[in-house]
Order: sequence, then C-alpha cells, then structure tokens
Amino acid sequence: MPRLFHVSEEAGIARFAPRPPPSTDSGVEGDCVWAVDEDHLVNYLLPRDCPRITYGRGPKTTEADAERFLTGARRVVAFEAAWLERVKACTLRVYEMPVETFDLALGEAGYWISREAVIPLAERVGTDLIRTLLEAGAEVRVLQDFWPLSDAVAASSLEFSIIRKRNAFPRR
Repeated sequence: MPRLFHVSEEAGIARFAPRPPPSTDSGVEGDCVWAVDEDHLVNYLLPRDCPRITYGRGPKTTEADAERFLTGARRVVAFEAAWLERVKACTLRVYEMPVETFDLALGEAGYWISREAVIPLAERVGTDLIRTLLEAGAEVRVLQDFWPLSDAVAASSLEFSIIRKRNAFPRR
C-alpha cells in the first residue's frame, strides 16, 4: 500500500468527513474522503483552483513525445502565468492519511477513497510551492496560454493530468 495524502489550503483539519465527489468526471459516486498516492502528490502542490497540466513518461510514451514535451525532465507541472502571484502567496497543508480504510479509485491518477471518516496522521506546511515542486522532482513551466500545451499533451502518448482547466483563461 502506498503512502496517501490529502492537500488543502485549510489548516488544522483534525478529521476528514466523507463528502460528495468534487466532479462527476471522477467516476466515483457517493460520499467519500479523497487521497492521492505519493507518486501523484506533485500534481496537487498548487492552489486548489489553479488550472494545471502535469505530465511525465509512462509505459506507452513514445521517444518522440518524450523529446518534444519532457526535454530531459522526469515530470512537468505547468500553469498559467496569471496564477504565478497566487502560487507564490499560497500556503498548502499536506496531510498524511492512514491507509487502512482507503481503496484505489483511479489508479492512473493515483486517486484513493475512503467511505469512512479519516483522522490524518500528520500535517506538513508548504509555503514556497515552486521550491516544493522542484524538490519533488518536477520541472515547473509557467504558460502565457494554457490551451496549446493542454491540447498537445492530451493528444500525446504521455501520462498526464489536466486539473481545473475550467478555471483557465478562455481560448484565444
């Protein structure tokens, strides 16, 4: 069982109660507590509503896509330049979760759910999110336009996650 985490901008959460999924896209029905595994934690080290594109090499990634998109990086986290000041000002809490009641919900995204309330094991505070991303092994890219990279990554052979794209500036 991997280590599991919940990332929040809220400090001091002593108990996570099950609640409805944040999106119908998740494929999960009913109330639950969400967690992400350690391999996918880097995808969530930005303000909750920040639109982002995260990607890396997967078993089906072609060499052409790796060269085009990764340019030597292991993992990339890209977000809009309009969010840069909010990223710099944000403080995140990374809660480590006990694994006992969690079941895998979506393996390729690293999503785990518990149908029971969960008391976190620990709370870690992050204030320099760019540094935190870099220390987690990600290359950070700040985009003037979200959509060209979003579309290209979605059409590629990379393993990727595009989070909160509804919050990105409209297509030009």
